[in-house]
Amino acid sequence: MKIKNKKFVYLISPSKISNDSFFKELNLVLKSKKVSFFQLRLKREKENRKIYIAKRTSEICKRNKVKFLINDDPHLALKVNADGCHLGQDDMNILMARKLLKNKLIGITCHNSIELSKKAFLNKANYIAIGAFYPTKTKKVIYKATIRTLKKVKKLFNLPIVAIGGINEKNYHNLLFNNADFLAISSYIWKNKKFKPHQAIKKLK
Repeated sequence: MKIKNKKFVYLISPSKISNDSFFKELNLVLKSKKVSFFQLRLKREKENRKIYIAKRTSEICKRNKVKFLINDDPHLALKVNADGCHLGQDDMNILMARKLLKNKLIGITCHNSIELSKKAFLNKANYIAIGAFYPTKTKKVIYKATIRTLKKVKKLFNLPIVAIGGINEKNYHNLLFNNADFLAISSYIWKNKKFKPHQAIKKLK
C-alpha cells in the first residue's frame, strides 16, 4: 500500500529527558522527514527545566520543518513560542486556551468518543486525537478505540485525526489504510529494544 502522507508521524517525547544526548538523537529522527509534529510531554520536570528543553527542542523542530507542540500547558507553549498545544479532557478548556494562544495549533484528546469529537470540532480544534487503538505502556489504557470509531469520526467531522496508543512497525499500516491522518508514536521510537530511535523510525515506510 502506498502512503499518501509521507510525514505521517506525530512524535511524542519520552516522559523524561535526563541528558543532552536526547537532542542529537531527536535531530537524527526528524531528519527522516517522516515527522509532521513533535509533542513535548514532560509530566514531572520543574518549570525551568521544561523551558530549557522546550527551547532546545523548538530549534531542532524549526530546522527540520516540524511543528512543535507542548502537552497540557498553553502557558508554557506561549512562553517558548511553540507552534501550539495539545490538551487532554482534564486540561485547560479549549476556549480559554484559544484566547491565550490565538492562531496557534490546538489539538484535543477525544478518547473513543463521538460526542467529545463533536465538541472539539465545534470549538474549532485543529485536530483530534483518537485512541487507544492498541495496548500501550506509555500510559494506562482506559478508553479503547476501534477502526470503526476512526471511520465514524472521519466521516462526521472534517478534521485531521491523530491515532494514538501502542502504535509500532507491525500495526501502523492498518490505521493509515483506514484514513488516520497522523500516528502518535512514542515508546516504539524511544524505548525500542532492537533499534536506536533514528533506526526505528526508518522502519515506518
